[in-house]
Amino acid sequence: MEELKKLRLEEWNENHVRTWLKCIRVKDAHIQMLYEQEVTGAVLQVMNEDDLKDLHVKKGQIQLILKKRNELLNSQTLEPVPCSTSEVREREKASLTQDSHKGAPIETLQPETLPSKEKLKSQDHVTALALDAPDSSAGSQHTSTTEESVKENKPHIRCKPCPFGKDDINFKYVRNQVLPPETGVINLICPCHEYKSLAKAVTLDRHRLQVKFAREVLKFASGCMNVRTNGTIHFGVEDSHGRSGYTHGEIIGVRVTEQDIYVDALDYIEKCFTRHGQDARVCIRPPKFVEVISRGASEERFVIEIDVNSSIKIVKSKIYRVRLPNFNEKKNKVEYEKATIYRRNGAKTEPICEEDQDEFVSDMQERDTRREAAENSEEPSNRIYEDLGRKLSVLLTGGKKYMDNSQWYILVTNKCKTEDLQKLNFLLHMNIFCVFDFDPDSKTDGFFEHYLKHHTANAHFLQDYKYEDRESTSDFERRLCLFDQISWIFCNGRNDYDGDERPCDESTWVITKKKHLKKPISLICNDILPPGSFVVLFLLLSPVEQPQVDIFNEFYAEMNGRNDIICIAECEENYQKWANLAQPSCSIETIDKMSIVGMKLNHVNDTIQTMLPTLIDSARHLPVSTKGLCLLKTADEERMFTLEILSVDQCEDYKVDLQDPECKTQITKIERDFYRGGKVSWLNFMLAEKGFCEEVIQRDAYKDVVKIIDGMLRGPPVKQLVATVHIFHHPGSGGSTLARQILWNFRKDLRCASVKPSYAVGKVCEHAIQLLEYEENDINQCLPVLLLIEDSDEDYFDEIKHELIAVVGCKTVSAVRPLFILLNCRRSHNPEKQCKNSPVETVAVTHKLTEKEKRLFSNKRKKLEEHFEPEFILTFVLMSEEFQEEYIQDFVKHLLEGIDRSSLITRLIKYVALLNHYVENSNISLSHCEAFLGLGAQIDHLRQQSFETSLTDPARLLFIHFRDCTTEIKSIRIVHPLIAKEILNQLSDQPLNQIAMDLLQEKVFFKHRFARDEFIKFIRDLFIRRHKRSKGDSTDTVFSPLIEDICNEEKASKKAVDVLTAAYECLGQDPYFAQQLARLHYMYKNFVEAIKWAEDAKCQLPFNSYILDTEGQVYRKKLNALFDVTHLENEEVTPDKLTEAIRIALKAIECFRAAQKAALSEADSMNNSGFFGEVEVGCHLLQLLSLLDIFVKDKDGSYTKLAKYFLGKDIPEEIKEPWKDFHGKLKGLQKGINEALEWISEDSSYFQTNKCEDDEDETSNTEDHSYNPRKWLIKKTRIYARYFTLTEQEEQNLTQSSNCSLYPLVRHFQIYRNGGGNITSIFSLLSDQKADRATEKLEKIISMYPEDPQKEKLDLVDLINFTLSHIALACVAPRSSKLVTYQRLRELCQLFWKKKHNNSSAWFLLTLLYWPDEAYDKEPNEVKDRILNTALETMKRLYDIKMKNLPSRKKQIYTHFFLGNGHGFDKIVHKSLLEKLTAKPLNERRLKWLTGDVWKNTNVTQKLKRVKGWTEEGTIFVRGHCRQNKIRILPLHFPSMPHGNENVTFYLGFTYGGLFAYGIQVEH
Repeated sequence: MEELKKLRLEEWNENHVRTWLKCIRVKDAHIQMLYEQEVTGAVLQVMNEDDLKDLHVKKGQIQLILKKRNELLNSQTLEPVPCSTSEVREREKASLTQDSHKGAPIETLQPETLPSKEKLKSQDHVTALALDAPDSSAGSQHTSTTEESVKENKPHIRCKPCPFGKDDINFKYVRNQVLPPETGVINLICPCHEYKSLAKAVTLDRHRLQVKFAREVLKFASGCMNVRTNGTIHFGVEDSHGRSGYTHGEIIGVRVTEQDIYVDALDYIEKCFTRHGQDARVCIRPPKFVEVISRGASEERFVIEIDVNSSIKIVKSKIYRVRLPNFNEKKNKVEYEKATIYRRNGAKTEPICEEDQDEFVSDMQERDTRREAAENSEEPSNRIYEDLGRKLSVLLTGGKKYMDNSQWYILVTNKCKTEDLQKLNFLLHMNIFCVFDFDPDSKTDGFFEHYLKHHTANAHFLQDYKYEDRESTSDFERRLCLFDQISWIFCNGRNDYDGDERPCDESTWVITKKKHLKKPISLICNDILPPGSFVVLFLLLSPVEQPQVDIFNEFYAEMNGRNDIICIAECEENYQKWANLAQPSCSIETIDKMSIVGMKLNHVNDTIQTMLPTLIDSARHLPVSTKGLCLLKTADEERMFTLEILSVDQCEDYKVDLQDPECKTQITKIERDFYRGGKVSWLNFMLAEKGFCEEVIQRDAYKDVVKIIDGMLRGPPVKQLVATVHIFHHPGSGGSTLARQILWNFRKDLRCASVKPSYAVGKVCEHAIQLLEYEENDINQCLPVLLLIEDSDEDYFDEIKHELIAVVGCKTVSAVRPLFILLNCRRSHNPEKQCKNSPVETVAVTHKLTEKEKRLFSNKRKKLEEHFEPEFILTFVLMSEEFQEEYIQDFVKHLLEGIDRSSLITRLIKYVALLNHYVENSNISLSHCEAFLGLGAQIDHLRQQSFETSLTDPARLLFIHFRDCTTEIKSIRIVHPLIAKEILNQLSDQPLNQIAMDLLQEKVFFKHRFARDEFIKFIRDLFIRRHKRSKGDSTDTVFSPLIEDICNEEKASKKAVDVLTAAYECLGQDPYFAQQLARLHYMYKNFVEAIKWAEDAKCQLPFNSYILDTEGQVYRKKLNALFDVTHLENEEVTPDKLTEAIRIALKAIECFRAAQKAALSEADSMNNSGFFGEVEVGCHLLQLLSLLDIFVKDKDGSYTKLAKYFLGKDIPEEIKEPWKDFHGKLKGLQKGINEALEWISEDSSYFQTNKCEDDEDETSNTEDHSYNPRKWLIKKTRIYARYFTLTEQEEQNLTQSSNCSLYPLVRHFQIYRNGGGNITSIFSLLSDQKADRATEKLEKIISMYPEDPQKEKLDLVDLINFTLSHIALACVAPRSSKLVTYQRLRELCQLFWKKKHNNSSAWFLLTLLYWPDEAYDKEPNEVKDRILNTALETMKRLYDIKMKNLPSRKKQIYTHFFLGNGHGFDKIVHKSLLEKLTAKPLNERRLKWLTGDVWKNTNVTQKLKRVKGWTEEGTIFVRGHCRQNKIRILPLHFPSMPHGNENVTFYLGFTYGGLFAYGIQVEH
């Protein structure tokens, strides 16, 4: 509190305000709210009741805050401000000439609070501010004015009067500011001042007002002239001393309806001065009407000023007697007093009594002498010029030699003259974020046109800065490309624009456009750029208007009065107007401190260019195919904004001067940050290459990567135009450094670039192609692009690869080497294993060092330790120790020894460690940390220093600072993830759940607006992101690793539930957290809570298939837990006992069906879990019901009674009553399970299964269907069919009974039970290593169908399975007696074409059977052509529906058959046969298929037929059954496509997505 007493209120920061609020006993919740809103003392001064209401402060608390605030303001005293002699002389010099000149506005004095006002007891006691004295009663106007002033509750700021003798139209007064006290004679030249409020007089009529006004002016003027002094009388300024509620000298202003009233009032001069009236007319200047401005003012007010210049040339040897006018109310006329001599005596004008007049007259000559001496001593003042160069340097660099190249600049400018455009070239080299441009012609002949010659920019309007529905800040930034290209905001429309945004005049702008101004400024200052990371630069290039002042006011308010605003104005007049109009927001003195005025623009340009950290005349070049170089234009590079392009001369524009201590310090810092754990930069490599710092060690894996790339470039010609190299590395093992070393060392031979994170695949590929073709004529001769993709998930990398393959495939390319080499650098917990999976193109980087590497690291460590302590090169030391656990433990133990575990800093360490350990690549923005530690905003070049100063020594060593490569946002993290893990271990006095709970309760983190999206994403990942091997994680987890660790630590779920519940509330009752709570509860069999949370999630997202599936899983888990089949087999099971089980199962099925319906309508995902869930529950329920005695199993294993119940109409008596509510749904159970199985079977027929399928080394905690849906499907199909199969006797009875309609259904189940129920189970028989066994099963399946399927009228599904079974049997036993003829099978399948069913399997079979066959299709046949074309068109349509909006690579199409060499059935070759011929591990087999190496295997190719076709415009065609019919074939790999129109041959593959061409070759 003592510190607060030493500071004025406006000097308080947020912490001071928080302390003061606690002292006056404001509630903690409101204190925290004001703290989070960054309410400083300056903000507190201007806050009113409405402002506090907007912050949801309660009424009683508002009254307390405002009352105490006002008492505080009144308790602070005001010190008088002297008038300097130099100012006096400057004013007097101006006053000696009759003409008025426009000059600089007088600076506002240092803001100081004034003495306390007398409290107003009531409206009746308000003293009127009348010109008449004491007997005047208060007027209504003054009363309301006084109340208004008191109501504003604002502190009073000292200001200076308008310059004497100057009629400056730009000069403004600010209402409620205070002028210096009235003065008497100072030095005759410096004017004395007198104040009159004129409050009552302005309510009088014209005649009376003029009399009052003239009386005061002439009295004051005669007093000044008689004592030979200059003076100014001010009307509209409080002249009382506390009686009115105003402060003496407080600027109030008067309403002026007609200015000529006051001008004409001076006509009394000749009437009142009986002698020397003409002298008085010359000395008394015409009235000046100085505008009084204030925020929210609804009316114009003015201070009326009369200057009196008692020039010796006029007043010498003269005494001025004046007859003052009075209005006689009784006579209703003007009367004149006796001629009187007045003089200035102190701060008053008083008459000279008769006895003193002789003495006064006799002293006249002495007064004339003094006046003449005063005037003659006024020599022309030598103006002292301010060191504007140094001031500009300090404002831009904070006193350093160079500007910070990571600092953002926001430019505000108006119209620039054409001849001045070149003088703004310094802006071309500054890091501009956006421009607020008030020039509507800027695009055609202004600065925007000039800027576009050198850079790219996006033109926006003010209203573009608004969020769309549910748009996050990150999405908004991406939509407007804010960090990619400059946003050029036209604040007053554009003349060249064809839309509605036209320019308008100042008054129209206020009405139509001003309302859009606040939003973009608020977004930029609070949501997009962190406080202190940007500077707002005002360039006043032409006359200023009110809109340019409005934008200053908005920035100044949003930035809480921070001093990172700079104004540059060459023309002093432009600056004066702008500064005067800006006074309501900021004092003139403050504005002067941030302004460079009068410095020529070309001088500003040259001065700033010397401060730039890079050379301005440098250029960037790329290598070209002719071994030369080409210029990479800045604008072209900016258009490829998704790439960080590495030029041949990268970083060579960086200014390095080893004689400069500042430069040497910076180089040391760059090197130290890298060895502490920071990411390597191109600057590290350049400095090492030039010998300015130590070289970066190359790990042994570097040579392996180089060898792979050299093999791709210099090896035999390949058709693979997009090659890949994978670098999998342990975190912190140098993998990222190695990848960047590769780019750095190849930059002169290849086009090298790194992909910036989070950009859309399409845009990345577009820019990659542009880089490839940049300044090249022939794409076949282009230098390859080496493209680094770091720490992306596997899907993102694959999408880029496939997109580039597709794009390159569409171009005429016949290159003999790859056009793209994708360098995939990813963290991995098991890099060696991933290297084994694909050894040809993969390199592993681990913590383990080779002997050679150990020597290198040991030597390097010794050199570094000569310059740095081990703690300052921590990551390098850890690497040299091979990240030994003991070393890490000892290091952290030593570092945390004696640390205050309850301090803010330690809490921050724990929170960052928690995030870094559990969330890969996580960090916390520096802005969040500053808010948490209660640090005020800093200018960016002081920011990190301020933050580090606030840290303890351990924290400084643990935290590493880094910048986002796109946004330049500063963040921190722990130097290494293993250190973060060990910190959590050693702070074990607090369990994990408590650290997580504490983090969630730190409201300042969650309410901090800046970088909130990124922080919330990390928090969400911390609590709900599961690890998946398919995403590159080390293992699969059921919950997030943090939640699993909390569960394991506590051996119970309660703590984890508490943490997730707190996170749910903290993140606004996020439905996905409710979903996780439901999952957590059902895992621990707390089904009541699980159902509650599942319903909560569903209530918020009623059509989300994943949440609906979770609800179904709750009931499924409940069914499994309460009714475990294994346990119930040993118990007596009754219908009543299973009633609850049926209810639960049916509810689960209902939820799963809702999930199925929702999934089908979701355009951007394929969620099959609802179908799997229904089958799981259905099969479980069948198993439960089979335990009842009434459904006892038959001797042959059939469940005849159960099947009859489900398929027939009869209901056993034992269950009729107990299950009365369920019979209808139970009898529909079979149909539901069957449809779900059919859907799953069809889906698995389209696409390749999960990449982990068939990998025997992998184990998973997840459901079987997640990794091997085909195996799962076969298993569940058998279970399902088992319960609907009758005994042979029952089947025979059924065929002879009248209920023969059930027979096809019974037969259907028999086929199902034997594996012939769907395409998946049928084709799975082909994978059987024993062909005889597969033959036997398929023949048995076929024998179950009627001999004449056409006569029996098999339904669609049975006919499909009948056909599929024949094709499968033909693959393993082409001479089997059970096979119908090929022609007969064709005829049967014509039904598919005639009925036009939407069954994809039916159309697939038609393409397979009706592909032209020389043995069966010797003559052209239009019907067969129509069948084939219709089948292909329908399959394409069904495939597009199935794929929705997903990219094709998300679900890779599965090829079932290839066209073989034979005819009829012999031409159909199943893929499983070819797989057997390439006996390799799964990953190697897939790689061979992907790269096309499989077609080099003669065992494979001799089985297949090469089809002849041709290419047209990048598409393959073949002839159909008729020569005029062309059939389009899709190439599976675009790079294998020839260029131009060629005859080709290829292998033909049959898929559910259509026909595909493999192994394409040009026919010679």
